[in-house]
Amino acid sequence: MGILVRRRRRKEQFERAVDGSMSLLDHFRELRDRLFKATIGVLLGFFVGWFLATNTLDLITNPYCDLMFESAGRPSGDWQCPFVQLGATDTFVLKMKVALWLGLIVAAPIWLFQLWAFIAPGLHRHERRWAYWFVGTATPLFALGAVAAYFVVAKGLAFLLQFTPSDVMVTLEIIQYVDFVTNLMLLFGAAFEFPLIVVLFNLAGLASAQRLLSWWRVAVFLMFLFSAIATPTADPFGMTFLALALSALYFAAVGFAFLNDRRRRRASLYADLADDEVSPLEPALVTGAVESGEPIGAVTVTAVEASEPIPAPLPLGERFDDAT
Repeated sequence: MGILVRRRRRKEQFERAVDGSMSLLDHFRELRDRLFKATIGVLLGFFVGWFLATNTLDLITNPYCDLMFESAGRPSGDWQCPFVQLGATDTFVLKMKVALWLGLIVAAPIWLFQLWAFIAPGLHRHERRWAYWFVGTATPLFALGAVAAYFVVAKGLAFLLQFTPSDVMVTLEIIQYVDFVTNLMLLFGAAFEFPLIVVLFNLAGLASAQRLLSWWRVAVFLMFLFSAIATPTADPFGMTFLALALSALYFAAVGFAFLNDRRRRRASLYADLADDEVSPLEPALVTGAVESGEPIGAVTVTAVEASEPIPAPLPLGERFDDAT
């Protein structure tokens, strides 16, 4: 019963926000409640991420440790990965930072829902539909970029460390290394969202598929330039891999734009309008001449026959016979 009451209240609150009957103070109260619930979700995710932080750090440091293990000639016995800790609290702070990142990922359904519940009433129905599509596509693209960056780290380190002289011992500082890997994963994840911007330009009618295809030389050049500037490593492998991946995603977005343009040509005039939008009038209906109709003939008037009078109802005692 309590669940039904809460759902009814949420539905009434959503309808009030949609029709604009909520006051400014009510909006601030709702924002406060949404932020409080999102914060509670992130804190719960932080506690979950604290227990997963150790395994996550092992996963992040595996590319470097594997290279060091190979360069040391696969030593037997108790071998330690050569990391350096410069401060007494460095590893503790690093574990808290990783736990916070994991907490944001684990609690993403909670704080994303609170964010969506706050902004959704201000959107039209078709805008909410495109928002669902955008989030559903952006999430796997970001994850794909992060996974690609993880493999780029291993190749990039192998390329950079091969120039180290034999008399130099390689020992990285652990916080700098983890920050380097996580920043690279964030960079690749954000860069892989670029095709969505191209698709949104096409959906908004700002650029057709033919125009997007005509810009492919400029787009590829800008992607290689962005990859050369944004990639933190000096090796050509990471830059080339990011640029080629972005170029492939750009052409995939152009292919989607061609399909969308074809759908628009086949659709009717008002197919892209939402149910709550007013359709515009055609210019021909406004400025065109109105054709004259057929003349109306003479109207024949016929007399209506009088109806029979309604008999008076029987008394209450005479309405039933012996059987009833």
